[in-house]
Order: sequence, then structure tokens, then C-alpha cells
Amino acid sequence: MSLFGTMKTAVSGMNGQANRLGTVGDNIANANTTGYKSASTSFSSLVLSSNGGNYNSGGVITNVNYSISQQGALQATQSSTDLAIKGDGFFVVQDTAGNIFLTRSGSFTKDDGGFLVNDAGYKLLGYEYTGIAPTTVINSYEGLVPVNVSANDLTATPSTSGYLKGNLSDAAPAAAVSASENSADVVVDQKSVFKTSVTGYDAKGNSIKYDFYFSKTADSEWTVSVYDAKYASSTGGFPYADDGVIDSFDLSFDDFGKLLNDPGSIAFEDPNNGTKITLDISSMTQLGTELSSVAEGGVNGNAAEAVQSVRVDADGTVFATYAKSAARPLYQIPLADVASPDNLSVLSGNVFQTSADSGVVTLGFAGSNGFGTIASSQLESSNVDIATELTEMIQAQRSYTANSKVFQTGSDLMDVLINLVR
Repeated sequence: MSLFGTMKTAVSGMNGQANRLGTVGDNIANANTTGYKSASTSFSSLVLSSNGGNYNSGGVITNVNYSISQQGALQATQSSTDLAIKGDGFFVVQDTAGNIFLTRSGSFTKDDGGFLVNDAGYKLLGYEYTGIAPTTVINSYEGLVPVNVSANDLTATPSTSGYLKGNLSDAAPAAAVSASENSADVVVDQKSVFKTSVTGYDAKGNSIKYDFYFSKTADSEWTVSVYDAKYASSTGGFPYADDGVIDSFDLSFDDFGKLLNDPGSIAFEDPNNGTKITLDISSMTQLGTELSSVAEGGVNGNAAEAVQSVRVDADGTVFATYAKSAARPLYQIPLADVASPDNLSVLSGNVFQTSADSGVVTLGFAGSNGFGTIASSQLESSNVDIATELTEMIQAQRSYTANSKVFQTGSDLMDVLINLVR
């Protein structure tokens, strides 16, 4: 064994403990960083070959590991755009240069452009909701766009679909004059001629009140007529102006009062504004009641309104809420995952990138295919345990001191050896 070798081994030990103290320092510094994943140092021996009874001291090498897959505790917040993941998965974010990363830091706030940006300045990415539920591209980020929830722009959504659920009176006699005739002689008695109304919206967000008249024409036979309410007579009924008549449809019921029409819907286009609406009436029945009635109904769409607030559901759907209209889905936030999360490359800003050891990214939606769920108004805390870190610090300090003593002893012996030639 050489004295130089002993001193080099001691230096290797001190370097290893210095790395260990470095990870402890980072962990303690980031104990309150949202979504931070703690680092740890592992040691492995470096052995040199020995022969002839001489021992060659080796040393120690260190590796830094990250507990990325370890869940941090969730803490409630007051912001609906603060997001946390319960279970597996990462948010997909983008920097100002367009580079895409993964993160567990969900402290998103709206910037001056309406984009959701976290504390490190990364924009949240999602799939835009275009009227149908989006689907993920499993093995790439294709189709993802920055999530924008700007409240400054007015948004209007035209009505496209709706439904009516109710019962038409089986006991009612046939109407003397069907509402489809658009005559002043039509008598709305809520028996032979039954009226209900719903409000829809055109492409500009203007509200349109549609009047629906169900007229009994024969046993188990009815006609439903659609009118634009603004063209009704001064008394609020018949006759409507020519522009008020939209369409009429025949309905038939079986002996059990169930609708026979296939499909169980009516579709009409408003000639005054081009609005096309498909109305589901498959739940309409004809049973023995004195009066006809509608228990439920409505159409989609909303007036021209500014976004009041934003909410995010557990599956990652981002909804805009309005003062008067129903909430509207804007985006769906996907989650990303890899085969070995702990082997992701860790970068500044509390973000991760794939590496050769982590595996490729797969995308999916929260709550499906092994992905976790998204919790709104919550944040994932750092998974650092301060008590553990302080214990690591004490152990590293003592090991560093012991290695320095080995180095000092080797240095003293080297002085003795040098003094032999004086």
C-alpha cells in the first residue's frame, strides 16, 4: 500500500461526502418548492487489484438518485388553476422557445395573455375542445397547444343539440286545428295542443326562443311544430309571421306509449340565422294523464359572455364558467408517463426530460389507463423529509471528518518518510 494511494482514497471519500452534502443542501433549500422531488447520493466501492501481499487502496464513487415517483403530500389552495396529480403522471409544459418538458409543479396562474403558466414560467399544454372530446396521440406531443383561459374576450357558442323529456296525454282528443297549420284557430289547451319553449343561441350569441307545439292528429299520432317566438302574434300565439314557421315532424307511439320514430330525434335548421339543432325526443311518451307536460329539456350553446372563472375536473377537462350560460369545455389536459420515472433527466425549473434509461413518453387522460387523477385547488408539496435530511447531514459531516483524518495521517507519515533522508 502506498501513502499516496491512502491519501487519494481519503480524497475520494471526502469528495463523495461533499456530493452527499450537496444533495442534502438542495433538498433542504427546496423543502417548500411545489412538486420538488428529493435527491439522494448512493455510494459504490472502487477496488484496485492487489498482488504480492501489497494492498492497493481504491476509493468510492457516487451516484445521484431522484425520488421522482414518490408522491408528495397535497395541500389545499384558493386558486382553481392550482393543480396536483394524485398518482402517476406528469403535466406537459412548454418553455418560451417551444421546448416541451414534464413536471409535477402545478402552480399555474393566468398571465397577461391568458395562458396558464407555472412558477418557473412554463406554459401548460392541452388538447383543444372543438365540440367533441379530444383524443391523445399516445407516442408524441402532436396536437397539444398552450391552454389559454383569457377572460378578456367575449365567447359565443351556437346551439347544436338539445333534448325534451315529457309525456303527451293519451286521453286528449285529436286537435280541431293542428299547430302545423299556423292558423289563428289553433287552441293551445295543453291537451290536444301542448306548448313548451326552449332558448337557443345563434353563431353570434343572440338568444332565440323556440316554441314547440305538439298537436294530436289521431290515436297515438302527433305532430310537433317548431316556431320562432319573436314572430308570434301580438297575443303571443297564432298566427305567426311567415318567417316564424321553421318545421313540422310527425310522431307515432305504440300501445305502451313509447315513441316509435327511429331515430328518436328531430333536426331542424332556422332559416333566419342558419342555426342547426338536433333535438332528442326519444324520452317523450304518451301515457294516460289529463294534461301533457315536459319534465326536462334544453339546448346547448351560450350567449356572448366573458369568462368569469375557470374550473378543472378530475379528468383534466378545463371548463370556462359564465354568469348566465352553462359552463363550456375549452381544453382537456393530458398526463404523460414513462416506464421508469426515477431515471428522467432533472433540469432547472423543476422539469424533467426523457433519457435513455427512463423510456419513451406515453400520453393519456387522468383517471384512465393507469394514470392518476387531477385535483383542482390543490398543490403537491415537496417530498423532502427535513428530519431525514438533517440526519444525513450529520452522517456526512462525520464521514467527511473521518476521511480528512485519514488524509492527515497519510500526510504525517509522508513527512516522516521525507525526514529520513535529511
